[in-house]
Amino acid sequence: MKIWVDADACPLVVKEVLFRAVERLQIPCTLVANQWIHTPPSKVIRAIQVEAGFDVADNRIVQECNAGDLVITADIPLAGAVVAKGAFALNPRGEFYTPESISHRLTMRNLMTELRDNNQVKTFTAGYGPKDKMAFSNQLDRFLARHWKKPAESENTSL
Repeated sequence: MKIWVDADACPLVVKEVLFRAVERLQIPCTLVANQWIHTPPSKVIRAIQVEAGFDVADNRIVQECNAGDLVITADIPLAGAVVAKGAFALNPRGEFYTPESISHRLTMRNLMTELRDNNQVKTFTAGYGPKDKMAFSNQLDRFLARHWKKPAESENTSL
């Protein structure tokens, strides 16, 4: 299992939680973004900078992730693509995506986009707070307790 992070819009506090968890358990973690992302010196954490463009980072994550991997993203279409591949998708607010929740969220997102485009509604995104961080941390811990099995010393765990 590897952890993939849609890093362009991922809150810093989520990255910090992830960095501590992957270092503690020695889980390979890759952040993908179209800008340079600072990561701590580590054998298990790396960052990939992709060229700028619509969904370039998302496409790279979909291409590289495997069934059983964990993808951290708030991007609903990306979550849908990785879940379809058999990976798990967790958003920064601590909610796992399922095929059903993805379908519902896409429908709502498309409706809200249409309403905003027609000036029928104004929306905002709630700030990221301590409750969100706690929910994410708790879900991540539960997931890793169930799914992470450290490879044997003789196995190659290269990124």
